[in-house]
Amino acid sequence: MSTAELNSWLRAPDVKRFPYGAVVREYHSAGKHFVAPELLELLANVRDLLPELGGPWSHVQTLVSFLGTALDKPDKRYDYPSYLALPLLQLPGADDPVEQAPFARTRCDRLTAQLVADALAFELSAADGRTTLLPQARPDGVVVRKRFRHGLRVILPALARMSLDAGLTATEPGDLARQACAAVRGDMSYAERRAVQLSILPVHTLHDEYLFLRSLQAFETTFSLLATQIRGAVAALGEGEIERAVHFMSSSEVALRESSPLFSMLATMQVESFRTFRNFTEGASAIQSRNYKLVESLCRRPDGDRVESAAYRSVPDVRARVLGDQPTLDEAYRRMCESDVVAEDARKPLAEAMNSFARAMLRWRRTHYRLAVRMLGDVPGTGYTEGTPYLRAVRDIPVFHAVEVDEKVDNETTGAP
Repeated sequence: MSTAELNSWLRAPDVKRFPYGAVVREYHSAGKHFVAPELLELLANVRDLLPELGGPWSHVQTLVSFLGTALDKPDKRYDYPSYLALPLLQLPGADDPVEQAPFARTRCDRLTAQLVADALAFELSAADGRTTLLPQARPDGVVVRKRFRHGLRVILPALARMSLDAGLTATEPGDLARQACAAVRGDMSYAERRAVQLSILPVHTLHDEYLFLRSLQAFETTFSLLATQIRGAVAALGEGEIERAVHFMSSSEVALRESSPLFSMLATMQVESFRTFRNFTEGASAIQSRNYKLVESLCRRPDGDRVESAAYRSVPDVRARVLGDQPTLDEAYRRMCESDVVAEDARKPLAEAMNSFARAMLRWRRTHYRLAVRMLGDVPGTGYTEGTPYLRAVRDIPVFHAVEVDEKVDNETTGAP
């Protein structure tokens, strides 16, 4: 990339005219880990200028978030959230008013559909020879068709809820994926398209990293939804609205189950490609997932050794919530049972919903562990973690204490590679 575009922008800076396209193309052509120092220096100059710029706040906020992702490595603050560009995706958060919980499902349906459809669109473009993006180690046609099938399993339920499935008439996975991608893109706003465009900055130029990034972003979207809905369930119990709490937990179980084909998509990654690009993701690990820890800690207060472990010390704001006596569903359910205000028959649907959700969580953890073993073996994890031994140790941590969870958890297969 010639730096002329950025130098020109710096002479007359306007947040609405920032040359995102040129910058993203350079990151894609080299890989974030290998971007030229000259470009990084110019981007740092842009960031230094931001406090002096005017313009619509939404444009300033987008540029701040983009530069935070683009400059994480030279800043030496590269981690899991910055690798996934989560600030650009604007997921529901723990500080959002709990009254917004009923709307989180629609919000996350849209983002999940957009992220996974974008991954499928990339596979279509590569298969059609319409892109030179991430050209190394393209998968063969058999693998790509599997990706279409698994990706469609993730997004078709969401597209039905969004009323975007009427034109999905194809029976062949590739054709159906093409129709689904067109339906999703046609429904996106300019801001949504921009967020999706800017939130993919792979560290390398291997084809499979695109799928990896989008799948992890989709998982983060799911867990942000779960955290929001569990907060909603806790609030509902505090107001004596058991049916609303049951709705939130049932919806959470469905969301977690619908996300499970993402594991099957990830299982199609070429192991050699995965192990190559992950060499350049040191410092970023799923152990740093704030949304996952929020879900775990909102279900019940983690045990003391867990709170003091690297898992929670890697997400200090969540740890602070736990130490600050964050309300949990486990405690709210126990208080309801001890109060004797609600009859046992009335409590039963909530206990069943919590049981179903717990089983889905245990299944998710065990599938995650099996996939990690398959892709990594005994190789240490990134983010300075021990990798699969850590996942093996935490896969059976109880989700709740106040309800008896059926330990017979069905195995979730990850599909053939």
